[in-house]
Amino acid sequence: MKMRTAMGGGIAVLAAAAVLAAGVPQARAEFPEKPVEMTVLFGGTASTIAQVLSETMAGELGEPVVPVSRTGGGGAVGYSHVMATAPDGYSIVWNSNSVNTTAHIGRVPYSYEDFVPIARVSEETPALAVSAEKGWTGLQDMARAVSGSDDHLKVGISGKGSFTHLVSAALFDAMGIADNVTFIAYGDGKAPVELLAGRIDAAIQWPGQFKSYLDSGDLNVLAVTGAKRIDLLPDVPTAQEQGVDIDITMWRGLAAPKGTPAPVVARLAAAAEAATQSEEFRKAAGNIGFMPAYAGPEEFAAVIARDDAFYAGLLDKLGLGK
Repeated sequence: MKMRTAMGGGIAVLAAAAVLAAGVPQARAEFPEKPVEMTVLFGGTASTIAQVLSETMAGELGEPVVPVSRTGGGGAVGYSHVMATAPDGYSIVWNSNSVNTTAHIGRVPYSYEDFVPIARVSEETPALAVSAEKGWTGLQDMARAVSGSDDHLKVGISGKGSFTHLVSAALFDAMGIADNVTFIAYGDGKAPVELLAGRIDAAIQWPGQFKSYLDSGDLNVLAVTGAKRIDLLPDVPTAQEQGVDIDITMWRGLAAPKGTPAPVVARLAAAAEAATQSEEFRKAAGNIGFMPAYAGPEEFAAVIARDDAFYAGLLDKLGLGK
C-alpha cells in the first residue's frame, strides 16, 4: 500500500512539472553565449581600429569578438559574406561609408537598408598631401600651379570608386581643377612612398599615414576635408578655411544582417559605446589619428541614410553611378 501511494505521488509530481514546463516560458540565455565574429572590410587604419575595438568590446560582452579580414571589391566581399549569415548577432560587420558607395556603384545587389545599424564608433578626416619639393603650402598654391600647366596633376587613389577617389574628385571639382587631374591607383604601394618617389603628385589619405613625413619635412599636408581641424594635425587648415566648400569625413561603425533581434542590437551597441569611452580606445585614437564618435542605432541610421543620398549624387556627377 505504501509502495502504491509513493508511486502515485511521484507520478502526480511529474505530471505537474510537465504542465508547468509546457505553460511557462523557459528562461533564455543572455546574448552572447559564444564568440562574435567581426568582418573587417579593409586593411590599414580600418584594421587597426577594428582590433582595438574588438578587444575592448570583448571585455564588455564577456565573450571574444573576433576580427576576420574579408577585403576586396571596395567592401563588397565582406558585406556579401555578412549578408549570407544568420541574423543572430554573432556575425557583424565593421562598416563605413562604403556601404553606400558599393551599392551605388553597382558592386552589390543590396543597400544599407539590408543591414541593421548597431553603432557608429569613429570618424576619420582625410588629408591632402604633396611632396615638400613641390613648394606648395596651401590649396591655392596647388590650384595656380595646375591651372598654369599643360601637365595633369597625378593623384594617387586606393582604386576607382574608392573613398579616396571620391573625396579627391569632390575636392578638385570644388577647387575648379578637376579637368587637370589624372587618377592613378597605388597598386601595392602606399601614398607617402609614391609621393616621395615622384610617381604621383598628390594623395588624399588618412592623416596617420602622413604625420611622420610631415614632421620630417618630406611632405606638406595642404588641407583636411572635414569642417574642423583635427587633433593629429592641428596646424593644417581645412579646405573650407581656404575658400573651398567641401566637408567629407569617413565614419566607421558596426552593422548586422537585417532581422537581428533588437535586444541583441542593443547589447552590441552598449558594448560599442563602452569601448569608445575606454582609455585604451581613446589612446589609440590619439596615436592613429581618428576620433571616437559613438552614435546609437537610431542616430547612426540617420547618418547612413543622409550619406547615402550624398554619395548617390556625387557618384552620378562623376559618372560612376550604376
